[in-house]
Amino acid sequence: MTSGTGDHLETEQKYDADDGFALPELGGLTGRSGRRAILGAEPKRFYLSATYFDTEDLDLHRHRVTLRRRVGGSDEGWHLKLPVRKDTRQERHAPLDEGTAGSIPARLAAQVEDITAGARLRPIAILDTERTVVTLAGKTGEALVEIADDRVTATRFGAPGDGPVRWREIEVEVMSDQPEATRLLEAVGQALREAGAKPAAAESKLGRLLQSLFIAESDRPETLGA
Repeated sequence: MTSGTGDHLETEQKYDADDGFALPELGGLTGRSGRRAILGAEPKRFYLSATYFDTEDLDLHRHRVTLRRRVGGSDEGWHLKLPVRKDTRQERHAPLDEGTAGSIPARLAAQVEDITAGARLRPIAILDTERTVVTLAGKTGEALVEIADDRVTATRFGAPGDGPVRWREIEVEVMSDQPEATRLLEAVGQALREAGAKPAAAESKLGRLLQSLFIAESDRPETLGA
């Protein structure tokens, strides 16, 4: 459930998809027929830009913690995500104007003091996302699951390389505490896998970027000295 500050438990699954992947028909999974199964009927599109923060040694990332400042979408602002269990994280929010590129909101910074141990949090990457969203409704019309089709362009600040990293992923997030929502999360995941999507290789978008850069760096031939 979401609190008055926007804090909530986030339960979602992520899937990797190639450019040619087509979302399967999902409306029938809810037990409702046709367009009534999809809230708003038509997909919604958002453009998101998120700056991610960590220490020089990536202490937050090593502890599976994510801190970002995101502009765009229905929940723009500061987001701190803390691991709880598989597929579930505690998400804490702060308003967009509560911090800047050089100033982390105090409430969120205090949550990770034990991890950072005095090290400075600084911007380490920017991720721009074109997001297309479909929301599935239950028999009473309540939102149960949101499917976000994300096309991501990500850049690590100060990282070697020729340019940004791009990929596509599908996020399936539970929107209700009704048991039906959890069942639907699994049913949508199965439908996506059968259509050719694969469980995400990384737990987060930042993790995917860092993983891609690590692989690219390890594959680069050593430069011979003159």
